[in-house]
Amino acid sequence: MIAYSNLDSSSAYSKLLSLAPKGKPFDFSVILDAARVRQAQIPIGAGLTYSWAAKAVDERILNELQALADEQELIGKYTQLLDGEFMNTGESRRVLHQLLRGRCGKAVVHEGRDLGAFYEHELERLGVFADKVHSGALRGTGGDAFTTVVQIGIGGSDLGPRALYLALENWADANGKRKMAGQFISNVDPDDAAQVMARIDPARTLFVLVSKSGVTQETLANELFVKARLLKAGLDPTKHMVAVTSETSPLARNPAYLDSFYIDDFIGGRYSSTSAVGGVILSLAFGKETFSEILRGAHEADLGALQKDIRKNAALLDALIGIWERNFLGYPTTAVLPYSQSLNRFPAHLQQLDMESNGKRVNRAGKTVAYATGPVVFGESGTNGQHSFYQLLHQGSDIVPLQFVGFQDSLRGEDVEVDGSSSQTKLKANLVAQIIAFAKGKKDANGNKEFPGGRPSSLIFGKSLTPAALGALLAHFENKVMFQGFAWNLNSFDQEGVQLGKLLTKQVLSGTSGDSAIEAYAALLKA
Repeated sequence: MIAYSNLDSSSAYSKLLSLAPKGKPFDFSVILDAARVRQAQIPIGAGLTYSWAAKAVDERILNELQALADEQELIGKYTQLLDGEFMNTGESRRVLHQLLRGRCGKAVVHEGRDLGAFYEHELERLGVFADKVHSGALRGTGGDAFTTVVQIGIGGSDLGPRALYLALENWADANGKRKMAGQFISNVDPDDAAQVMARIDPARTLFVLVSKSGVTQETLANELFVKARLLKAGLDPTKHMVAVTSETSPLARNPAYLDSFYIDDFIGGRYSSTSAVGGVILSLAFGKETFSEILRGAHEADLGALQKDIRKNAALLDALIGIWERNFLGYPTTAVLPYSQSLNRFPAHLQQLDMESNGKRVNRAGKTVAYATGPVVFGESGTNGQHSFYQLLHQGSDIVPLQFVGFQDSLRGEDVEVDGSSSQTKLKANLVAQIIAFAKGKKDANGNKEFPGGRPSSLIFGKSLTPAALGALLAHFENKVMFQGFAWNLNSFDQEGVQLGKLLTKQVLSGTSGDSAIEAYAALLKA
């Protein structure tokens, strides 16, 4: 029987507390050398590797982190999740996003339905639909072929799919995989939808409405905005829109849509990019084969995350080092820094993934925990971030752990040589320089020019950002967040923190809140 207990009840917790330095950063000038860089590498999957060489850990700490993983039975809990146990305790639901990309455990049957087969069937259906659009078998109101696809959704129905779409644009264009242009509408601010509609030809556009419940306020408002524009252009909205939803929502089997593709309550929004939520737009934009490659890479990473040895399990070690930094070194923030312009929206997705999952102050039983949990996550692509917030990262009063991502090759293969090196070479040189500068720093008699160092970072790297590598990268972070939630004894799969704002919004709109402060603020913004 696997036990679920708070982090601070484990014996490894007290041992790690005794190993934590008191107010003194890790001295990388002694330990960070070529041998450590070569030794501290773990395969993730699909050609990606995780390096922990510049993290503030040594063998004693790694051994205790292994003990913590064993004591908290993190792999056993992951196996329970894969086998379909009800891991979302807040909503009494299974958690099955890994099953979307292939079985890693037992067959999962719910109310007589094999859910793995159900997910495979939906994948096949959306692939067939994409083929019909690409072949011209499905066309718009006036017989025009579809050349653009627009996703309408918010939160997990936007952030992950948008990040993956943007990540693959350069790869697709360079490899002749572009099928359709993609756009996204998420914000209920009407300027968002209006701006997207101004860029496209509605007669040649297919819209993908994404709402698992079918009642998401912002998404339905944007749907009505788009339908009004289509009608104004003399177009039939039913010939220009598909839905991604649950089988029990009002959008399911609805004649207002060309087709509906289904997910269920076991696929959380922020974990839904490898479902039809991401699969429809990515298959339409880049082809069903490209989406299948994303799933393949994610599945490789999911399988790798089953290793019990933390020195062979990239996601598990990444999670445990994050716990070391959060709970024992006292660092409340972490930065995700991809040195790839294609990943410029990936940190935004990870903000939701991490902060919505583990931004919790109570455990799985609803009891307040006495230790820190999920960190604040932010980030920006390099080298842009270097000219923005790196000043604080290098010389600020707080230490911020860093997660770098980099690739050997650019995606388009177009480059220019300046001062003896190409732009891609300069990008990689900047990444290497930043890792060392953060870790080792620089002594200087002038305090303004001194870099204290001791600022830990990890590196995920590979040859290039292929669809499979992107899938592995996505799954790595999903699994990292999952393992941290298990160790903290949290329910990482609900998001009650967003519900109160929704409730109060309805009260503001109805004008019946009975709260004078609400009415006063509403008056300030009244047109």
